[in-house]
Amino acid sequence: MSMLLYLHGFNSSPQSKKAIETQRWMVKNTPAIKFICPQLSPYASDVMSELRLIVEAYLPQPIFLVGSSMGGFFATCLAEQYNLPAVLINPAVNPGSGLHSWLGENENFMTGERWIFEPEHIEEYVSLNPEKIERKKNYKLLLQTGDEVLDYRLAQHRYQGCHIETEDGGDHSFVDYQRHLPANMEFLLNAHKN
Repeated sequence: MSMLLYLHGFNSSPQSKKAIETQRWMVKNTPAIKFICPQLSPYASDVMSELRLIVEAYLPQPIFLVGSSMGGFFATCLAEQYNLPAVLINPAVNPGSGLHSWLGENENFMTGERWIFEPEHIEEYVSLNPEKIERKKNYKLLLQTGDEVLDYRLAQHRYQGCHIETEDGGDHSFVDYQRHLPANMEFLLNAHKN
């Protein structure tokens, strides 16, 4: 059975709006593809260990990735390592530079779980960041210029040569995401075949 692995953003959860919209759409339209959305730790090395186990348990069956914000960063790490197709929504491009405001004690927005972030945790993100994007045909990016958290131009530059759709306005959550779901799945299925 094929699998779609949805990766939510930093300090979010599988209950995020886009994760739920993706799962509902898939249940209705692609019931033969299993939907998995794990709760991602704020610690990059823990996340990658868990994600590699999930991916390696499914290979060689088809695996599709969708990642939002920091989930887009992790989807990139997996897409590069395992040659998997990925849709990235307002992805984090250089996560090491944007995490300093999280240093200290934090609480997950959705789960209420408390966690402590220290400088070595930022280094984990930096060390995982792929040096360059090698598998350009694997990626579709959805960017909105109104993203108030991440500069969409950084993603345009980093993923140059990939399939990029940039919409004016919107915000970091990616307004009207659900209308892209059919085209996203079509891209993932076609990229897997090629």
